[in-house]
Amino acid sequence: MKQQIRETYVVESPEQASALMNPLRAEILSHLKEPASATEVAKLLRETPQRINYHLKALEKVGLVQRMGTRQVRNLVEVLYQSVARTFLLSEALSYGKNTLKKMKDQGSLLHLIHTSERIKKDALALMEQVDQDETVPSASMHMQVYLQDEAERQQFVQDYVELVKQLISKYQTKASGSHPYQVLLAVYPDLDPGSDESE
Repeated sequence: MKQQIRETYVVESPEQASALMNPLRAEILSHLKEPASATEVAKLLRETPQRINYHLKALEKVGLVQRMGTRQVRNLVEVLYQSVARTFLLSEALSYGKNTLKKMKDQGSLLHLIHTSERIKKDALALMEQVDQDETVPSASMHMQVYLQDEAERQQFVQDYVELVKQLISKYQTKASGSHPYQVLLAVYPDLDPGSDESE
């Protein structure tokens, strides 16, 4: 029933892009990395199963989720759905206006940010269990704040940021004998509390 899903899916049809613009449908996709029913997703999102089922069928129609089988729960048969990918990228070939494309890209980035935070939380809890067992768990975190004036400067910052990270990662990406893998997760987003000026 469970199967490996794609890491990234390039969205090329307007119908799929429109589905991703719907905040609830985007949130539903974030909870379908593993097969789940409308009832399970509804509990997570505090929605009715009927409403979630409606949106699942719409996502299935445009090819963003797929049916993974069924299971018997008491007297009901539940359909299980799974997202076709972990993250979604919008193709530049989409025939949308510039502002609409930007809005959809921003939403896709925020959705990826949700996935990243969920992964960090899950991994951190698992590592805390190792600390409780007196194991040494080397880790590092950093919180910084930058000030960007306009769209041009924001784009330049992201470009510089990506290039610097690529250089750093390439230096340590070769798997050597006796080496141990570490996860590196990065995020940049607007500060929701501008009054805070802490750096850690």
